[in-house]
Amino acid sequence: MTHSTSASPAEQRTPGADAKSERRHALHLHILGSGSRGNCALVEGPEGLIMIDNGFARCKVLDRMHELGLDERDVRALILTHEHTDHVSGISVWVKIFNGPLFASEGTVDGRKYLSCLDFDTFTPGDALEVAGVRIETFPTSHDVVNPVGFRFSCAGDAIGYATDTGMLPPRAMELLADARILALESNHDTQMLRCGPYPRHLQDRIASDRGHLSNAQAAEALSALASERTEHVVAMHISQENNRPSLAVRALAAAIGAELDNELGSSATLGRPGDAADLHIRPAGQNRPFSVL
Repeated sequence: MTHSTSASPAEQRTPGADAKSERRHALHLHILGSGSRGNCALVEGPEGLIMIDNGFARCKVLDRMHELGLDERDVRALILTHEHTDHVSGISVWVKIFNGPLFASEGTVDGRKYLSCLDFDTFTPGDALEVAGVRIETFPTSHDVVNPVGFRFSCAGDAIGYATDTGMLPPRAMELLADARILALESNHDTQMLRCGPYPRHLQDRIASDRGHLSNAQAAEALSALASERTEHVVAMHISQENNRPSLAVRALAAAIGAELDNELGSSATLGRPGDAADLHIRPAGQNRPFSVL
């Protein structure tokens, strides 16, 4: 499916990026928020923006888009990872001002009554879509819902890998997430914090299961296999406020690939590369501060 569009949104430099990575790329990732209180991100391609999930109030989405210099009129399509409320609660209001196509895997829209009333184009996990000049390869993830998916966005030799809300990464997920320039990867919890925290045991077990969420250690292990010389940005996604700390996620991911912390707080890390090769930057996504990865 291809949907023609007009000019792309405004760009802005990624905080913390150095001159070596200040290059023109076909794709950008804008994260409006990631976590249990709401999730929404946008992939910017040559023909506009593709929204991934929408779990925020419309006013919050607009405020955060405008903070990043993005225009809601440039959103060309919306695609869902799965139907949990923190990923879809804003959609029924969003569509009142949005006329573009909606995409979700088969069974996802039936999980919420207000989604089943909307005109979604459905796909089978593993299908590939052509949307707004971008190829979207979908892959099944492992979560306690019907047909959750992750994505690889590709355009003009550039690629973004995106996977959250999964207790494991199946082989096809590892294949499609590998060698992406930008990798948005769940790093939900620190196992020790989860087991010693306030959650009841049944909820701990659900989070730690193969149908729950990736831990820092699991994300780090995956990153060691996924990162390549092409990888320039890694974003730790869906970090638990109760069972994790952004610095713990960054430290785990940094250790996996030999990156050095940028400061004592461990708020970000960098793997320096020689010559003109772009460095690799690691940073956490959060609930309250949107940012762009160019």
